[in-house]
Amino acid sequence: MAIASMTGFAREAGTTGATTWALEAKSVNGRGLDVRPRTPPGFDAIGEEARRVLSQALARGQVQLSLTFQRASAAPTVRVNREVLQALLDALADVRVPDGVAPASLDGLLAVRGVIELDEGEAAESPAALEADLRAALPRLAEALAAARREEGAALEAVIEGHLAAIADLVARAEAHPGRSAEAVRTRLAAQVAALLEAHGGLDAGRLQQEAALIATRADIREELDRLAAHVAQARSLLAEGGAVGRRLDFLAQEFGREANTLCAKANDVTLSQIGLSLKHVVDQLREQVQNVE
Repeated sequence: MAIASMTGFAREAGTTGATTWALEAKSVNGRGLDVRPRTPPGFDAIGEEARRVLSQALARGQVQLSLTFQRASAAPTVRVNREVLQALLDALADVRVPDGVAPASLDGLLAVRGVIELDEGEAAESPAALEADLRAALPRLAEALAAARREEGAALEAVIEGHLAAIADLVARAEAHPGRSAEAVRTRLAAQVAALLEAHGGLDAGRLQQEAALIATRADIREELDRLAAHVAQARSLLAEGGAVGRRLDFLAQEFGREANTLCAKANDVTLSQIGLSLKHVVDQLREQVQNVE
């Protein structure tokens, strides 16, 4: 199972009767799962159904769902009201037309209000049919959104793996750094002990041994390197596991940060400190990316 991003967009649209409808869902990062439907009045039930369907398909993220309508207007139908026309003709039959006045013509009669009727052809689709179509579209919308997030997740996984590879490389460089050799440690330790003797000439042998051991302990980054290597392995294991591993990756990224900070604090060699600073920079990039993982 691959990882998924919390960022995605999906759209489902259709036509029921003369009504064209569109369901759109977009998701962004979130600590948990928060589905917020926005539907026209009278369609609250569709919003709640959307919340249920999306909650089954997704694990984390802020999801905004919108439902919009557009009603198509049909061409009007012309109808002659024959009853009104006949009543008008009957009424005119008993009227004596004055000399010089032309008898009523058909176009004149048709112009009389009520003789010609226009049927605007408003859509008469069943509300039940519209609701059924919308409910049927919701699972398709949820799957499309989940697919978009998985596609984004594939790209995200490649970026995260690149950061892990960079961390592993920096750990290897720190591991092999000449400043960590026994000879280099002895040389630095001897210099620091000499400085202690110069500053505090009265130190006894026991105190001197204690100070030397403390200096050596502070300079040892073995534990940090081992933990960083273990964290890299664990992060790769989570990527291979897939699914909703975002929270665990985020926690692991924080652990990377702590170890990198400690390494920088302990490094008493300029080039080793530079490796530590590079490590912190990559870890910051890693933390930024894993916050997008579902």
